[in-house]
Amino acid sequence: MTDLDLGGMSLEEAEREIYAHIVSRNPEHDFEPTIDRVRDACDLLGSPQHAYRVVHLTGTNGKTSTARMTESLVRELGLRTGLFTSPHLTSVRERIQIDGEPIGPEDFVRLWLDVAPIIHMVDARSLEAGGPRMSFFEVLTVLALAAFADAPVDVAIVEVGMGGVWDATNVVDGEVSVITPIGLDHQQWLGDSVVDIAAEKSGIIKDGAATVIALQSDAVVPVLEGALAERGARGYWEAEEGEEGAQLEVLDRQPGVGGQLVTLRTPAATYAEIFVPLYGAHQAHNALLALTAVELLLASGGEPVALTAEAVEAGFAQVSSPGRLEAVRTSPLILVDAAHNPHGIDAMVDALEESFAFETLVGVVGILSDKDAEGILAALEPALAHVVVTASPSPRAIPVEELERLAIEVFGEDRVTATDSVPDAIDAAVQRAERDNDLGAGVLVVGSITLVAETRILTGADRRKGQGRAR
Repeated sequence: MTDLDLGGMSLEEAEREIYAHIVSRNPEHDFEPTIDRVRDACDLLGSPQHAYRVVHLTGTNGKTSTARMTESLVRELGLRTGLFTSPHLTSVRERIQIDGEPIGPEDFVRLWLDVAPIIHMVDARSLEAGGPRMSFFEVLTVLALAAFADAPVDVAIVEVGMGGVWDATNVVDGEVSVITPIGLDHQQWLGDSVVDIAAEKSGIIKDGAATVIALQSDAVVPVLEGALAERGARGYWEAEEGEEGAQLEVLDRQPGVGGQLVTLRTPAATYAEIFVPLYGAHQAHNALLALTAVELLLASGGEPVALTAEAVEAGFAQVSSPGRLEAVRTSPLILVDAAHNPHGIDAMVDALEESFAFETLVGVVGILSDKDAEGILAALEPALAHVVVTASPSPRAIPVEELERLAIEVFGEDRVTATDSVPDAIDAAVQRAERDNDLGAGVLVVGSITLVAETRILTGADRRKGQGRAR
């Protein structure tokens, strides 16, 4: 029994009411260029963001997987961890994790009761000055930072929501920053070019911080170099294969059952044949970034510190990344992937073709209106025998009729089916996959986080761990 005074409500009812209140605020994609409200709330709470060390991550793709790998490695070293990622798949509590576990319902409600008076105070100040209430993402950021201080954690691994300079999470002082590959996404808020987007994302680099930088396009490199120089920060750059003088590199990887064996060279050491239980070249590169970030977190006299092979193996072995080529059903195999821009789709397709032996693959695709639908469909076309287009319950989902028209332009009319609901779409895809090929057939659900989230709930994957079938 809880000792909380919930006014006669059950814990489940209280959690639902709190979430409904937070959701009623400006959504996380409603971007406003200021962190003043978050900073004000943190000041009133006694600056919880300064109570622990921070690894801060930004980029266009790979942030969440890299954050999860970083957290797992840090936890394996015996340090207590906090992890803040977004978005969530089933419960908002997934976004705030302590020692690898989502914050529990009772702790979530207690946290809200402690922090809500401060949230409401900042709301009132902002409204009085002609501004809005704190947004959905701003509130969750403050809750996470407070939860980590209350736990308390030794290290918080914090993923930005969007961008960098004005992201709500940028009240933290990340002593290690990680910048995953930067591409086009969220152009409405971050800019129309990768140069603009890189300038926004480079805002998480703090004075004197160590910064781990993934392989980037030629246009992005000067922007990040300028940010490093301006802030006196140390950059650790990933190399192209065989490039001389680089500080970190994926030297080798071998796909296998349930993941891949990787050999990674970091500034401090070379780690040979480490098993990473995730599919695709992009996950090997994410592992490299995570490992380097942890070496830098342990830095002695500014020099990265090598981890033991045993710690790296154990840390990576316990990593999971729900919604990233995750198997949620067998017979036929149904995979879900949260890729939602062309760059992410390309990486996912490469991993799919490398690690899974499908003779026929049918896609279930739903895309949100602020995404590059034509680019996503074009990137999927070579991998899919047929596509079933649908719309998730999100108000931002592209209407089925519009997505069907776009899909026909890419796939041709004979390869497109349209359905009004996700359950019907999955059923249609399964029936077509089994009709076309009963043994080597599969279904891929892809295009948006909200589509993947609903599919995981429908298949029960939110309550269990799916098992994949790899070559």
